[in-house]
Amino acid sequence: MDVLISEVGPRDGLQSIAPIMLKEDKMLWIRRAAAAGVREIEVGSFVPAKLLPQLADTAEIVTGAIEIPGLTVAALVPNARGAADAIAAGAHKITLPLSCSESHSLANLRRTHAQVLEEARAIAGMIRALPKERRPHFEGSLSTAFGCTIEGRVPEAQVAGLAEALMAAGCDEVGLADTTGYANPVAVRNMIAILWSAVGKDALTGIHLHNTRGLGLANALAAFDAGLTTFDSSLGGLGGCPFAPGASGNIVTEDLVFMFEAMGVRTGIDLDALFAIREIVANAVGGEPLYGFAPEAGLPKGFVQATQAKKDVHA
Repeated sequence: MDVLISEVGPRDGLQSIAPIMLKEDKMLWIRRAAAAGVREIEVGSFVPAKLLPQLADTAEIVTGAIEIPGLTVAALVPNARGAADAIAAGAHKITLPLSCSESHSLANLRRTHAQVLEEARAIAGMIRALPKERRPHFEGSLSTAFGCTIEGRVPEAQVAGLAEALMAAGCDEVGLADTTGYANPVAVRNMIAILWSAVGKDALTGIHLHNTRGLGLANALAAFDAGLTTFDSSLGGLGGCPFAPGASGNIVTEDLVFMFEAMGVRTGIDLDALFAIREIVANAVGGEPLYGFAPEAGLPKGFVQATQAKKDVHA
């Protein structure tokens, strides 16, 4: 693969909608996505059920998903307690969000920056105590990195400082997240350069973008051109942040995969199989709208995916 598409729909996509998706439907979604070639899926979040009842079954979902061959099972954790639960369930990757806007951090996690970094240190210590073969990959996500609906613009130096602090706390890498849809292509390229200067290229390979203002794919392309290789997206564009008003709309997985494949960049994902999953999700979320231009228009006549073309060459 030339890029890794990380499907976040079962977590970020579902956390903002009211209809509760049944565990069986979530597992069907995950199994079908893996069969289509998706190699990493964020399947849930280890938060208290009373806060997000939609994700109350995350431990069961992780336990089921880790049985799928070749799939990296990721989960979001708000603190060390959530990380302990994720580790016990067998998650391969855990992500701790740190909002670069402290006001958003207090609204989202009820934690200051210092408190989140203390949680990061505790999680890193927990992971180090495990045998190497059981250690999950630990990412610290730089949420609201481009701006916040509460504070507005977040200084770039502040984002860089928090990235350094997360790495010093023991994270394996940091992730760049435009939680509120404030980014633009120039800002994306600049922020990547700043963070690479601060923590090194190996410590930042992925980005999480929202399409709130219609720049999601443009920002993804800017990040790819800058050198990032992992991109979060949600099937049908489901999701957003419940603690950032107006921040709806993850990048549509189907459109993102189509863009890369049309460019000759392999994702490893079969588009027809991916499109077919929409019906499963639509039926399970009670009329919630699904977005996406590529699945609605269909593939162009004669279109051959880069993934398939390169398979055929080596067949």
